[in-house]
Formats: sequence, structure tokens, C-alpha cells
Amino acid sequence: MSKKNIVVLTGAGISAESGIKTFRDSDGLWENHRIEDVATFDAWRRNKELVLDFYNQRRRQLQECVPNEAHKLLLTLEEKYNVHIITQNVDDLHERAGSKNILHLHGELLKVRSTLDEHLIYEWKQDLKVGDRCEKGAQLRPHIVWFGEQVPMIEVAGKIASQADIFIVIGTSLVVYPAAGLVHYTDFTVPKYVIDPNKPTISNMQNVEYITEKASVGVKILVDRLMNE
Repeated sequence: MSKKNIVVLTGAGISAESGIKTFRDSDGLWENHRIEDVATFDAWRRNKELVLDFYNQRRRQLQECVPNEAHKLLLTLEEKYNVHIITQNVDDLHERAGSKNILHLHGELLKVRSTLDEHLIYEWKQDLKVGDRCEKGAQLRPHIVWFGEQVPMIEVAGKIASQADIFIVIGTSLVVYPAAGLVHYTDFTVPKYVIDPNKPTISNMQNVEYITEKASVGVKILVDRLMNE
């Protein structure tokens, strides 16, 4: 008998317990910065030093964080199911927890890319500075999908979501599109579980169960249930 496909969409709430802050925690500020000043292409054009400093701080912070129980519990599901994780997060905590199939919708903090050729992507753990260049001589930028930019992996994510037998949403407000629309790629018969203490609303959707707990608690409840089915 073939394994069922579980597709998991994760947002900032799953990494919050590892100490990674979300910009919705404090009046729309992200680590005391306005999104418009550090996470848009206009911000990059205006002040590269500020944007680079912001992501250098995030990169340093990430390397001090570790996966939490929610990340680790998702790995348990791979014993019984084919698990695909689609994450809005730019951290590598799913990878460090051991999960195998991970698609990053919004880029990766520990990578940088060329401003001339978006296909030139490099692993990068140190600070990124003005003057750091790709092999073609162009300035490197964070490998992050900024607000207002296209999400290049969304079509791939849609195909993965459409093959789900079970769809799980963890720690996302479901207000940032196009990621929030992925749940609508699933068949209406597919059971959907939403784990978030704030209970985000999914409109026009059947077979939705809400688990209004923080990620580590909610994921344990659901994983225990799915592993015993």
C-alpha cells in the first residue's frame, strides 16, 4: 500500500519558539525596522548598507537558534507518510531538524544571489557587504523574496499542494499571498488542519479542523493522532 501524501505549509509561528521573531509581533515592525525600509527592492536601491546590516543580524541570530519540538515532530511523520514541507520561512530549521522535502517560498537566509543573474546562488553564512560580488562581477544580495517581488516557486508549490491527501497549516496568518492561497489547490475532500493560537480564517473551505495551540503543542497533538491512524 502506497504512503499517503502530507503537505505542510509553515509560517513564522513554527520558528517563533526557536527565538526567531516575526514582524507581526510588534506593531508591524520587524526587529524594530519598518518592512518598507529593509524588505523591499526600493529599500535595497535606497540604502544597501541598511538592508545588508539587517539581514546580517538575522543571519547571525539564526545560527544561534535551534529547531524546536514542532520542527522535530514533523520528521516523525516521514516514518508513515510522504511529507512535503512548503515554508514561508527563510530559516533552515526544517533542514536542521532532518526533514527531507522542503520548498522555500520566500528564499533562504543562508544563501545570497547575484543581482545580475538570479540563477547564481551561493551558500553564505558570514556577513554580506557592499562590494561582495558574484563571478560575473555584480553585487550580491540576500536570496530573499522581498515584498512586492514575484514568488518564483509558487507554481511548484501549487503542484505539490494539489497532490496532498492531508494538508496541514502551521503558524501562518494566511494573509500573505500567494502562499495563503495554496490551501485552495487541494481537493475539497482533503482533510485540512490549521495549527495556530490565533485561528486564522480559511474562507470557502470544507474539511478544516482548527487546533488553537502554539506550534509545539498543536503539532504534537496532530502527529500523535496521524501516527495512530
